[in-house]
Amino acid sequence: MKRPLWVPSEERKGISNMKRFLDFLNLKYGLGLNEYFEAYYWSIENLPEFWAAVWEFCKVKSSQPYEKVVDDLSKFPGAKWFVGARCNFAENLLRRKDEKTAFVFRNELGVRRTITYKELYDLVIRVGLTLRRFGVKKGDRVCAYMPNIPETSIAMLAATALGAAWSSCGTELGVQAVIDRIGQIEPKILFTVDGYPYKGKVYSISSNVIEIARNVPSLEKIIVVPYVNENMPWSELPKAIHFEEALKEAKGNFEFEQISFDDPVYIMFSSGTTGKPKCMVQGLGVLINHLKELIIHVDLKESDVITYMTAPSWMMWNWLMSSLATGCTIVLFDGNPGHPDLSLMWRIIEEENISIFGTSATYIYMLKSDNFRPKDTFSLTSLREILQTGSPLSKEGFEYVYKAIKDDVHFNSISGGTDINGCFAIGNPMLPVYAGELQAPGLGMKIKAYDESGKPIYDRQGELVCEAPSPSMPLYFWNDPDFSKYKEAYFSHYPGVWRHGDYVIFHSDTKGITFLGRSDATLKPSGVRIGTAEIYNIVEKIEGIMDSLAVGQEWKGDQRIILFVKLKEGYTLSQELVETIRRELREKASPRHVPALIFQVPDIPYTFNNKKVETAVSNIINGRPVTNRDAIVNAECLDFYEKIAKELAEKEK
Repeated sequence: MKRPLWVPSEERKGISNMKRFLDFLNLKYGLGLNEYFEAYYWSIENLPEFWAAVWEFCKVKSSQPYEKVVDDLSKFPGAKWFVGARCNFAENLLRRKDEKTAFVFRNELGVRRTITYKELYDLVIRVGLTLRRFGVKKGDRVCAYMPNIPETSIAMLAATALGAAWSSCGTELGVQAVIDRIGQIEPKILFTVDGYPYKGKVYSISSNVIEIARNVPSLEKIIVVPYVNENMPWSELPKAIHFEEALKEAKGNFEFEQISFDDPVYIMFSSGTTGKPKCMVQGLGVLINHLKELIIHVDLKESDVITYMTAPSWMMWNWLMSSLATGCTIVLFDGNPGHPDLSLMWRIIEEENISIFGTSATYIYMLKSDNFRPKDTFSLTSLREILQTGSPLSKEGFEYVYKAIKDDVHFNSISGGTDINGCFAIGNPMLPVYAGELQAPGLGMKIKAYDESGKPIYDRQGELVCEAPSPSMPLYFWNDPDFSKYKEAYFSHYPGVWRHGDYVIFHSDTKGITFLGRSDATLKPSGVRIGTAEIYNIVEKIEGIMDSLAVGQEWKGDQRIILFVKLKEGYTLSQELVETIRRELREKASPRHVPALIFQVPDIPYTFNNKKVETAVSNIINGRPVTNRDAIVNAECLDFYEKIAKELAEKEK
């Protein structure tokens, strides 16, 4: 029998938002729900009533009430949520306008800034008035190429306050990766910075911004926020204006633009597995789902101080921003969490009295491998919850948290994705924590593990699926008028059922869920989603390379990228070519795109309709069976990959 790593006290369960929500459901609908899974099963069988309760419990602010929670649950995809309602995303996040601290900003350079809710509200209005003066209106796109600083959050709130759609890329992305993303959605405004610090160095990004401006002709203004006092080549950026200069004429009355649940709020980017990243358009459904997760599952309260190690490229940044709706304090951190040493984040947790700390599996493994034990140096009395996502964390990773960080902490491992800007599986303070398992499916998320024939399975590996719509699923993909890309992405494998692309195990004893990694071609080194096409678009332009294929190998609790290249006649994989590949990927994409290993292969496997067969090679490298050999036109080349896999396995022994 499994032993839990942590069991919540009766007192803790009794004062939780989850307990309050169960009591609310019981009173509203005359139910007798006493524990989490009773509420979960009720929620997935009564979706309209459940989401109506979330709306009321989380106090969604609207200028016009909804006429119907959902029009038709059988339309999957295509169900419309909260029909008739009119809301504003930013207005729901800016409920406070007082002297409570909204943001504390910290970075690796030692900078500390604070912004109150009143100051935040006033700044958002000023930036909103400025954007309106620059011609931004409902439906326009406003983008950012920014680090995790307060101005990024302010810009997002200002854009969504006007009813514009927001999309952001972190400054860690290379110029082509940014162009491939925002270039598709034709933004009117770009927010950026003069540079950013990382691991003790300051990086100027002015050349990147110039290149982006040249390749995204829709941009009418580039608003530059001073961050590290790097000189900007203003003469080469005729559309650019200094942030403070732009705000000088921010005058007039301001009203929050009311939009429907069918209007865009966020545009998130897929990984670009089969071409340029897909642009996933998300609406106000993201708001209500975030509130459900943060308030009910994470137990976030007005008195809390929350932080998440994230960048604006990652959906966890969007998720963190919605914490504002609770009136809590958010600590924004920018930089390398291990610089100058691993104690940095733990000092910040102590100094800022952080109660909820969000991080990644990669960071936990980094601490563990360095045998760093925060509990030996820090009291961590304020810390009651650790959130973790990005990539699966091993049982040993879970155990490390309780042995080396804090033995009485709610370790809330969560998983979902950019696609839904939220979680399919998540924890809550009413359930025990078991090593290697996420505590439960999220309320209202009708998820299961399927075998290849589409039957639910338990206690063995299956595909994560969702059998019913939820509000935060994408409204549509940009430039996908017939929904063909949307349906291909999620509904081509199991008709009428969302296939997410993760391997999972649903445990029948604990009802927890173990995540095993991606089942599709998306790479996730350090928990960051990378599409293989982003690698191919760079590698296959290098002289001597005819073709290439990249897969992720589960490696020491994380994932590493392995690249296979087919070379033109007369070329060999010299050290010089290897360094060229790595340099090109580092400079034109990001350091995370750089493969750990590069092999020369005689051929790349393809399907009969001319698609690279990444999944077959991924299965071989990760010791899984290949089930689609008949669909591969040159299946004999897989023998070579099996030889490489065997050699790698021998080295690991």
